[in-house]
Order: sequence, then C-alpha cells, then structure tokens
Amino acid sequence: MALNALSLLNRLLTRGKFRQLQIVLRVAELGSIQRTANAIGITQSGVTQALAHLEQMLEVKLFERHARGMRPTAACIDLLPVARQLMLGIARGAEIVAARQQRSTGFVRLLASSSAIHGLLVRVLPRFAEAEPSIRVQLDEAEGEDQLLAVARSEVDLAVCRRPAVSPEGWAFYPLLPDRFVVVARYAHPLARVTSVKVADLSDWEWLLLPAGAAAREHFEQIAARFKAEPTGFPVTTRALPMLFWLLQERDLLALLPLSLVAPLLASGQLCQVNANVDLGIEPLGILAPLQFGEAARRLFDFLQDSTSTM
Repeated sequence: MALNALSLLNRLLTRGKFRQLQIVLRVAELGSIQRTANAIGITQSGVTQALAHLEQMLEVKLFERHARGMRPTAACIDLLPVARQLMLGIARGAEIVAARQQRSTGFVRLLASSSAIHGLLVRVLPRFAEAEPSIRVQLDEAEGEDQLLAVARSEVDLAVCRRPAVSPEGWAFYPLLPDRFVVVARYAHPLARVTSVKVADLSDWEWLLLPAGAAAREHFEQIAARFKAEPTGFPVTTRALPMLFWLLQERDLLALLPLSLVAPLLASGQLCQVNANVDLGIEPLGILAPLQFGEAARRLFDFLQDSTSTM
C-alpha cells in the first residue's frame, strides 16, 4: 500500500536525521560511497547504512549502483532540491544561533542584486559593520525572479534590488538610488578621448553583449535601432561579472551597463564612461522589505536609507 504524504512526513519527523540528507546530497554529487565517506568523515558502512535506512523509511530506491559508482534514481533527483533547501536552512539556523552565542544583537539575511552590491553595498555595508558590530549580516546575491522566490520562501529579511513590477504580498519597495544605463570602455579605447560621440556612430565599434533576456541586452537593442549599421558583437556573451569586467579592461570593447554596476570601476579608473547620450533610464535601486521586521533588520534598513540620502 502506497504511503500518503502525511504518513511520510510523520516518518521523517520521528525517524529522519539531518546526516541522512547530507549523505544523499554528497552521494549524488560525488557518485561514490567511498568518496562520500571521506568527504564527511564517516565510514563507508555508515554511509551505506544511512542510505538503506532512508530508503526503507521512504519506501523508495534513491540510488542505483553501476560500474563507476552510484547514480541517483528519478525519485532521488526529484528530492535533491528539497534536500538542498533543508540543509541550507539548517546552516542558516546554525549561523543565527552562533551569532546569538557570540553576543550579537541580531542576524540579518540580506539578498542583493549585482548592481546593488557594486553600486551601493560595497560602500555602505562595511560602514554599517563598523557602526553596528554586534549585528551579523549574511549577504547573498540573486537576480530578478530568484530574488522574488527567496522572498516567497521567507529566506531573506531584506532585499536590495530594483523595483519589482509587483511587490510580494506583505512587502513594500523603498527606492534609494536612481540609476541609468551608460556606455563604458577601457581608458585605452579610442572613444575614451572623444568629448562627444553620436549614438549612430557607436555601430563602428565592437560590443560586449549580455545574454538575451538581460535588461541591459534589451536596452542595447533599443539604442542599436539608432545605429547607422549593424553592430559587431564580441563572440563571448556572459552575465559573469569577473569575465565581463576583465574583457572590458583587456580589449577595445564597448558595453551598455547600469551605472550602479560599473560605479566602482569608474571611480577607480579601471573603466571610463563614453560620452554618448544614450538617454536610457532604469528602475531605481532600493530596499524590498516586509511590512513588519525585526530590530536588527530595522537598523540596517534605516542605515541604508540614511547613507543613500547623502550620496
């Protein structure tokens, strides 16, 4: 007789162990009982017994043995995302308890976009740490839908991001910094020395493009419609910031990016802004916050608002 969801839940609550989840994740990742045992510091028989106990409890086979090790079954593949979320929650719980034991007055789970990190948090968050050393901040990075999913799953206390089309229920958006798109290049680029560049003439140069679907790519297509010819795109498209910034500093490429994202590189002289009036706005950066939140999150919220009012 097949077990229903409630019966399985009761079994997991009464007989399940966190170590079993860790073992399932590691075996799926490493594909080997021996490598899993070495990685988490238990015996091979301990790994085997833990898997057997979990399979017996769930009444489903999680792994298939083959010549080169262990392969997750379809049921196991379906369970892996849930197991990862559970382990992430346990790790974050440990952070919170450790912070309290270390006499911290609070713990804030902060989620931010790349633009928010580069354009705002690199300047403000270190100052907050100095002003409020007893508050622990865990910063994670995510974009767009991933941010909203994290909010929906109650995985964050505050998010620093662009204004969403619709704020999640029980949350509100508070704008902090206006933003806009700019054309950037390295200082060795020929256009760096030009005082005024016509948008139509930007088609004469090679462009570093973000993948389709990115806001910067969509806005690039808008200004490309004003070019006098079809622009040339560099063969690599990427969202990965280390690669993006390295290519811009090493080659004569142009890129259309949010000012907030490239602000630290402009300030340090690693990149320069090309004097072309593309006149493209973008939603401001701000704080997405629940209508009710704790004291530690409130202090960070107020600090971000106070800091950006003078920028």
